[in-house]
Amino acid sequence: MDKNRNPLRRIEADRAANARRGPRGLVVNHLPGAQEVASRRVATVHHQIAVKLAALIGYEVAANCEAAARYPGPKYFMPSDTLVGLDAAQAVGIRSEHDLFGGVVPYAFAATKVITHPLVEPVAFAPPGWSHVFSRRIADIVHTGFSVFTPEDARCAGFRLLEFGPVRLKPARAGSGRAQAVLATHSELETALRAVEPMELSRWGLVIEENLSEVTTYSVGQVRVADLVASYYGMQRLTRDNRGALVYGGSDLVVVRGEFDTLLGLDLPADVRLAVLQAQAYDAAAMDCFAGMFASRRNYDIARGMDAEGRWRSGVLEQSWRIGGASGAEVAALEAFRADPLVRSVRASTVEIYGETEPPPPHAVVHFRGADEQVGPMTEYVLVERNDLT
Repeated sequence: MDKNRNPLRRIEADRAANARRGPRGLVVNHLPGAQEVASRRVATVHHQIAVKLAALIGYEVAANCEAAARYPGPKYFMPSDTLVGLDAAQAVGIRSEHDLFGGVVPYAFAATKVITHPLVEPVAFAPPGWSHVFSRRIADIVHTGFSVFTPEDARCAGFRLLEFGPVRLKPARAGSGRAQAVLATHSELETALRAVEPMELSRWGLVIEENLSEVTTYSVGQVRVADLVASYYGMQRLTRDNRGALVYGGSDLVVVRGEFDTLLGLDLPADVRLAVLQAQAYDAAAMDCFAGMFASRRNYDIARGMDAEGRWRSGVLEQSWRIGGASGAEVAALEAFRADPLVRSVRASTVEIYGETEPPPPHAVVHFRGADEQVGPMTEYVLVERNDLT
């Protein structure tokens, strides 16, 4: 690629200019009182993203939460999870999407997978704040499935769906495709449900949905940081982790400067256009049905696959209103847009590779390379280049 057209050429100069102006606030990547991040890899990646966000906003990164709490100026937060509770968010200074990279929801279930599906019966047990209106509004843009919170409802939902083919069990809070199970018989369902911790089920719930084959998973999302807005579509990749399991391996995104409508203005393949429209409809329904929620980082996984009857189906799997696996690419795209106002679109990728591997490409931005105490050796990096196919 011609160096003069590289959208990252001016990023370092932009950061230096911000530094000369002096800090006008702090980026805080760990909320006071919150649980520590899961691993050294996650902490390292999140810190690097926090540094980039600080440069985009013109802030500096807080050294620690205690120092940030005493800082008299404005703060921008980067929590590792979706924040629950509008009042709790306000208490630390988060009042709108301009105060954080992520989102705030009024109820805990809205931050998990169970928000996507209806109850097995209208009178089935549900946590406070459950919205039947939301379930009805998104019924045509999600796959067939149920959210359950008791063993009896889980059994009822599973038996009902097994009449049409295999089902997939998804713990509400599991990520990267981990801890899911595909079940084809009543006995397999019963065995799987006996292994579910009752307290986990009643508090967080479980998703039971139709299983698809030949699946392609699209990512559609939008990020807002300072005066920058970017929307994107892309595809996820799977890879083998150090135990041989198939897990999330990164995302390849096409990112445009602007709203979802700008994205829809591109010449998109039919299946991609449908995925963007489904994500846009899901996003609008959530904002309408859960009063007071807001998010500066919105990501939706849309699966296209074949059901048990051989029909191709497309639907939203789940939402993410928090920092996620694609966030490195999202922020790299924002950096490119900040560096050059003429850049309207970029291609940005996150790559996660497990095991001992060759070094990343020379133009990659490496977020982590080493041994993680939870998943073993791995490398995580970001690639970005200008996209002229707009």
